[in-house]
Amino acid sequence: MGVNSDAAAVYGHKLSTVVPGSVSGETVVHELADMDLVMKLHYVRTVYYFQQSETVDGLTIVDLKKPMFRWLTSYYPVTGRIRRTEAGRPLVKCNDCGVRIVEANCCRTLEEWLQVPHSARWRPLVPDKVLGPDLRFSPMVYVQFTKFQCGGMAIGYSWSHVLGDPVAGTNCINLWGQLLAGNPPPKSLLPHSARTPTARPARQPPVSATPLSVKQVEPAGDLWLIADACKMATDSITITESRLKHLQSEKLNSVPAFEMISALFWHCLASVRRGGREPRVVTICRHKPRAKKCAELSNEQMISTVSTSHASPADLDLAELALLVSKQKVDETTLVEESIDGDGGKPDFVVYGANLTFVDMEGVDLSGLDIKGEKPVQVDSVIDGVGDEGAVLVFPQGADAGGGSKGPAAVLILPEDQILKLREVLKREFDMA
Repeated sequence: MGVNSDAAAVYGHKLSTVVPGSVSGETVVHELADMDLVMKLHYVRTVYYFQQSETVDGLTIVDLKKPMFRWLTSYYPVTGRIRRTEAGRPLVKCNDCGVRIVEANCCRTLEEWLQVPHSARWRPLVPDKVLGPDLRFSPMVYVQFTKFQCGGMAIGYSWSHVLGDPVAGTNCINLWGQLLAGNPPPKSLLPHSARTPTARPARQPPVSATPLSVKQVEPAGDLWLIADACKMATDSITITESRLKHLQSEKLNSVPAFEMISALFWHCLASVRRGGREPRVVTICRHKPRAKKCAELSNEQMISTVSTSHASPADLDLAELALLVSKQKVDETTLVEESIDGDGGKPDFVVYGANLTFVDMEGVDLSGLDIKGEKPVQVDSVIDGVGDEGAVLVFPQGADAGGGSKGPAAVLILPEDQILKLREVLKREFDMA
């Protein structure tokens, strides 16, 4: 089964739009912070897979849409559209234009679909739309409901990263699931408060060095999409708890799982890219360690770099690389934010894939979406708009939300010709399939 045949198996697409249940007001805007604008060329695509059950069978599209009116009343900025100030800086006008809903069918069973390799199966089940070229009319969030032949269902969720990081995105869709079940949101979760424009002081050019963690690209204009020099593909590798402990060994048992897994893939990809293309500098993206309230929309990543100049990462001991990632990170978060112009939001940047990028997905609650008590048996979650150096998303309990017993999972977003070579290195050097 190839990519084209997988896409052809999903048919009968119907489009509609859902708006908030109450009017937010034409004068309300959601101001985009500097870090939001840094992330504007990236998109989070997630697909939740649900087995056939009496509950899933009984849901109609009306049932699925009904709680969305209340959901979007809390999250009304996601139903807005991008506008620009007179100076050219983007913002979200909260005009209640809505999120786009897609209904589709699949001629295969869910069991058959999950046998398709990760690299191919998720794309037909989640809209791959980007913002633009007509920003005034481009939805920022899409939800696709796909019914399988067996009665199972996939929920594809496309989230524009400019709205917030993956934690904010999953909090958003998880609230819809709570409302679908008839549950009120927890009292501790606050309703969204839109950020309104504030007077911006004149910003002096930063005196510090250009950040290594991002790559400046040609201004995207009104089409928020990066042009990859090579074809990117995705894959998923599960790392068992026993294998992780073996990698950590006695002298590395204090190194956390994320740092250990990052070092592993840094070493292996350096082996794949020998000949002057080894990644000597890598970017680390982590979410700030605080609970994000329900409807808070923000990009709160900490962006840092780790580098090795004296030798290729392929020639370094895995323990040395792991300690570098754990203890030698250089925080560039403030420097990255300062790179955004105070008015127009230019220049434009790529974060994921500017260097080989490792993203800690701890706190991204993929198992938090349930359908009236039904949990997804599998979740595929990737980031679109990744630059040519690639990215590795590290999920601490695995990207399968069905139990989490498999151990951590790494979702690879890499140039297509490197996936198989990487697996060969993992097998040869670490006996990992």
